[in-house]
This record gives sequence, C-alpha cells and structure tokens, in this order.
Amino acid sequence: MTDVLWHDIECGGYDVDLPLWRELADREGSPVLDVGAGTGRVAIDLARRGHEVVALDRDAALLDALRDRGAGLAVSAVAADARDFDLGRRFPLIVVPMQTIQLLGGATGRARFLERVREHLAPGGLLAAALADALEAFDSEHDLPPMPDLRELGGVVYASRPVAVRDLGDRAAIERVREVVARDGTRTVSDDVVELDRLDPDTLTSEAAAHGLRAEAPRRLDPTLDYVGSTVVMLRG
Repeated sequence: MTDVLWHDIECGGYDVDLPLWRELADREGSPVLDVGAGTGRVAIDLARRGHEVVALDRDAALLDALRDRGAGLAVSAVAADARDFDLGRRFPLIVVPMQTIQLLGGATGRARFLERVREHLAPGGLLAAALADALEAFDSEHDLPPMPDLRELGGVVYASRPVAVRDLGDRAAIERVREVVARDGTRTVSDDVVELDRLDPDTLTSEAAAHGLRAEAPRRLDPTLDYVGSTVVMLRG
C-alpha cells in the first residue's frame, strides 16, 4: 500500500506525455507494451481508448493496483525486469515513459533491454523511450526546488518534496524527503533517493543501432513547474 501511495503521489500527476503515447498507439496499433508501467498511468489511459496493452513492471505491488484499476479493460500486467523478460509475442509499439530506461544500470543494462526489445518488436515496429537530464531541475535557471507533491487520505497528509539532485558522473541522484503527518499531528520523515543514468539521445541511438533499430525524429516534451522536460527517442525496428 505504501509503495503504491508514494508512486501515485510522485508520478501519478504527470500527464504531459499522454497525448504523445495516444498518438503513437493510434498510429502504430495494438498491442502496446508499456515498460515500467507502475500503477498504470499510461497503460490504463491507452486501454480506455480501446488499445490492448501489456503492462510490464518489476514491482508486483504496483501491478496489483494496476490490475484493480484496469478491471474490465484490455490491459494485462506482467511482473518482470525490463532487462530479462520473455512474453512470447511481438508488439508494433513499445513505450518506455518517465525515464524508466535510465534506471537500467548503465550501458550493460540497456544492452540487455534492447536485446529484449529486438525479440519483442514486430517487424517495422517502434520503440519510444523518454529521456531526461535530471540535473536540469536544479540548474542556474531553477535555483528553487519544485513544490512538494501532496496527498490527503483519511485525515493523514502525505508530502514528497524533491530537495536536491547530485551529479554522480555517469548518474544523477534525485533526493526526496517524504513526510507523513498523522491526524494527531505526529510527523514521520524519511529520505528517498533514485539514481538515473546520464543518457543523451545520441548515445541511446548509437546503442540501439547495434540491435537493428534505426533512429527517427525525436519528440520533445516540455517541462512543467513540477517535472523536467524530456526527449522521447524514436527507434524503428
């Protein structure tokens, strides 16, 4: 329950990318493989628009929430690591939203993922993967951290506040403070750190070429007050 709640608070409100995934699904067709699906932010949106979606994530708790929310829709959930899965079918479209591809552990992890993509992408199919430079969140033009993400449930207030992004060379560490305020005013504070691989579109395009994927024109997702901008790399099988 806690993992689902924090995931929804920190990721569930992002919707800038939804028009792009809808456009691609309408153009490329079904089924769609959603990698790093979480609780179904993208998968359920596409399923509601009539697409068959397979939602892949390694967190079983998040997928349980997705199954509940997607009941009655053409969406199925698979618990697996993006670097090691075998679904026995091919997809005209594979989407990787919200920088999931930057969580795979560097070039070696991405190579394993791209090999899985090659085995699961239909001939002429499209892989679309979102990339962000996390350090943009705290550069010279963004010297104040974003506002906290808030949720109130049953009189309990949950807040997640990004406080810093540290440059680790080949990675960027995004640091958040999570705070829970109970009905009686009791506060519980914890830290959460997510490390993203530093990855630019040219590097991903070069890596993908070794797996038979060719680059098409990328798409840009503009930043918001709460989220950095992204470049969605388009790779055709």
